[in-house]
Amino acid sequence: MIYTSESIEKAVEAFSSLPSIGRKTAQRLTYFMLRQNEDFIKKFSSAIESLMTNVKLCPVCYNYTEIEPCPICASHKRDRTIICVVEEPNDVLAIEKTGEFFGLYHVLHGVLNPLDGITPNELKIKELLSRMADVNEVILALNPSIEGEVTTQYIAKLLKPLEIKTPRIASGVPIGSSLEFTDEATLTRALESRINVAV
Repeated sequence: MIYTSESIEKAVEAFSSLPSIGRKTAQRLTYFMLRQNEDFIKKFSSAIESLMTNVKLCPVCYNYTEIEPCPICASHKRDRTIICVVEEPNDVLAIEKTGEFFGLYHVLHGVLNPLDGITPNELKIKELLSRMADVNEVILALNPSIEGEVTTQYIAKLLKPLEIKTPRIASGVPIGSSLEFTDEATLTRALESRINVAV
């Protein structure tokens, strides 16, 4: 039997519960933390606590923010007639880095996936529909996956009776990839070359 501290084991389990972190990486992170001084650990734990205490969802676009509404929704410089729909808050950051989009956003917090029990009720789709009063274009910038395609088609069908343009970002973003990890030049071209969704 290999002996290990209960506290170390708990830390390994906590780290390995994070996305893309396997047990070996979790062990390395745990031992890295043990080598740090008390000041580092206090700053680290304070940062985590601050996340939980101060960061919330914007009541308009559902991006993460510390103020309500978020700075993008509150800005008078943004084009309020265009909304870009994305899966996750990370995608907002990716598109903002291009410097090419000046409308508003709406974060769904996932995509439709009936096999995993993710239905329209689990996403911020109803909230998106409630924002359509002064909107004439909804760009569907979901990740190029099967689930992203299903969600794109679903939202486009819901918006069709409202006669709102519903283009998707153009190809150039490879199938199965994530907007978060797509380079800025590719994202810029995809936004500029957006095409209508056929429904």
